Amino acid sequence: MARADAAAKALLEKFSVIRPPIDPYRLAEQLGATVVPQKLAPDVSGMLLRNDGQQVIGVNGTHAKNRRKFTVAHELGHLLLHRGRPLILDTDLRINYRDAISGMATDREEIEANRFAAALLAPEEMVRASAAKASALSADELVDVLAGEFEISAQAMSFRLMNLGFISAGQ
Repeated sequence: MARADAAAKALLEKFSVIRPPIDPYRLAEQLGATVVPQKLAPDVSGMLLRNDGQQVIGVNGTHAKNRRKFTVAHELGHLLLHRGRPLILDTDLRINYRDAISGMATDREEIEANRFAAALLAPEEMVRASAAKASALSADELVDVLAGEFEISAQAMSFRLMNLGFISAGQ
């Protein structure tokens, strides 16, 4: 099991989350992180600030609800898996941004944070159980039903189902 998947599973187990939908805002709060909606540049989804033991997740308040949810989960991945990058200001703090570049998943940490977010919001065991109940559906119907159940975008659920081997690209 990949490190991101294991960390997402451990977080769900730590806070006894056993059924969808997963609330990353509540998990952030339980980890001591504050989630703050912000007006950010359109291509910036969110950021993670860490300073003197405080953790703040900024999320672009203008983005769609499901995108904000994925962004918070993504930033939780950074919080749990990565040290962050230094940002030179008048103080010593670390920051991770989720923007158009990170969304392309070319950076190892961004790939890992995306994987964490997917595993957190659509845990494999829960997806498998839900998919088994909906086995008679077409691929498109399965995506739509599970996206609704897990309260994530159809695009995110489509990628998750492809990664778990339930559907193939172009289905």
